[in-house]
Amino acid sequence: MSDKKNWGHTVLGWFVVKEGGEEPLSPTETDALPPEGEAAAPALPEPAAFVTEPPAPTAGKVDFDGVLDAAGVDASERDLFAKAQALLGSLPPGTDPAVRKQIVEASLKAFGVPVDKIIAAGVESIQALEGYLRKTATDTASTAREVQALVADYEQKIAEVRQILDRKLQEQASVQTSCNAKKLEVQKVLEFFGQEEVARVVKESPRLIEPVPAPERKD
Repeated sequence: MSDKKNWGHTVLGWFVVKEGGEEPLSPTETDALPPEGEAAAPALPEPAAFVTEPPAPTAGKVDFDGVLDAAGVDASERDLFAKAQALLGSLPPGTDPAVRKQIVEASLKAFGVPVDKIIAAGVESIQALEGYLRKTATDTASTAREVQALVADYEQKIAEVRQILDRKLQEQASVQTSCNAKKLEVQKVLEFFGQEEVARVVKESPRLIEPVPAPERKD
């Protein structure tokens, strides 16, 4: 097992590095991927609880300072960590790791910066971010369940009203068929007396309505 993997599994089990120095795996991948040479991955420890409610992400963007504040990570220790991070970033690329370590430790010692507090701030930050990740995942899952339940309710209501409409359309078709059949029965009797006689009676009656001639079709 490489040094990176050893390092990853020592920091609370929350760092799992892919082969070749690639980016860390996602939480889903880390849960599914057992360490090399082991039968199953160890369960992740519970992250630290938040002191206050952390800020919700906005359009997928995270207010990291707000998250760390909510987790109670000391701001002064975070500043020390940022200084160490900046110092590391200022070193020339390709510097031997052992030399980098000596330079950073000597610089921090010269400025009286305690290494333990830097490490503590880093680990606490990891705890806070892991807790935030789990919290937002839980919130998202809860929202998904609520939306799915709402969609299922609407789908059921849509299915019910569609059944009502289908039934109403079928009833209307039956009514139309029955009424047309009855009209034909009545028409047979009227035809017996003749079209002119029927037209005269309709015209002379105040209760009967003369049919309106259909408009001529224009080809």
